[in-house]
Amino acid sequence: MTIGSHLKEFHGLPAFTFPDAGDSSSGAESLPAPDAVAWRIAVDAYDSEEEWQDAFARFLAAVDTRQVRALIVGAWSEVYDTAPDAVIGALVAARDRLPALRGLFLGDIVMEECEISWIVQGDVTPLLQAFPALEQFGVRGGNQLVFPAVRHERLRSLTVETGGMPVEAVRGIAGSDLPALVALDLWLGTSEYGGDADVSDLEPFFAGDRLPSLIRLGLRNSEIQDDVCRALASAPVVARLEDLDISMGVLTDDGATALLSGQPLTHLKKLDLHHNYLSSALRTRLLETLEPAGVQVDAGQGDAESDEEDDGTVWRFVAVGE
Repeated sequence: MTIGSHLKEFHGLPAFTFPDAGDSSSGAESLPAPDAVAWRIAVDAYDSEEEWQDAFARFLAAVDTRQVRALIVGAWSEVYDTAPDAVIGALVAARDRLPALRGLFLGDIVMEECEISWIVQGDVTPLLQAFPALEQFGVRGGNQLVFPAVRHERLRSLTVETGGMPVEAVRGIAGSDLPALVALDLWLGTSEYGGDADVSDLEPFFAGDRLPSLIRLGLRNSEIQDDVCRALASAPVVARLEDLDISMGVLTDDGATALLSGQPLTHLKKLDLHHNYLSSALRTRLLETLEPAGVQVDAGQGDAESDEEDDGTVWRFVAVGE
């Protein structure tokens, strides 16, 4: 599986792509109301005739940005080779012109523009520091991703999508103080693409001390999904969760059995395990244990298949790698 389409909505608003420089519809009279959409600003990922920050400058001139509630950063020039430092700098410089901004997504980039593990990132936390009223923040791409520990009083949702999340970024997020955070969604990825965290690096998430408001937790798209489930079986944070997402990874019967054998999960509203390597018997056990208690379970339909070499080596893959 790869990411083949741009965000259709963000922060509860439909996504709208700000027109290219040569598009006649770029005039203010033909644009939607500033607060009615999540504005997506992007340029060509390859050989662009305009830099992202120039497109953003046109946006600032055309739209009453005092009312803008959500921004989506699409491709910038040479995303496979260039970190978004200029993009982040332009956003930070415009912070006073975006007083109503509550949602920001960095890197709404699809496979035709750049595969997820080839998107070059950098230190994204200046955006959190520049927008203290931000409520929702997302970033896609783990290559050179930097996320030192921060404190943010208002952030309610944090999503980091990678094919391999660097351990220092995982530790930085785990060490962050996010008292208002309700939803955390991390795609941990695979070591082949830089995902070098192990389950011990996730311990702060399991404890949940720095995330007192958390009710939705996603630790997914991981090759260590069994280890994650073993830890979740006794993790204090689980007792206060409503939604638990452990999908998209290399989850086998071992991990799912450990999860079912641990603390009760019947208080959950939703448990997502789609894209897994479970036997039909274990999948049935999950459904029969949790669905009668009212838990909405997505256990997949045998939607991930192992590859076996002639020498008997078995390969299993996360949903989104390269």
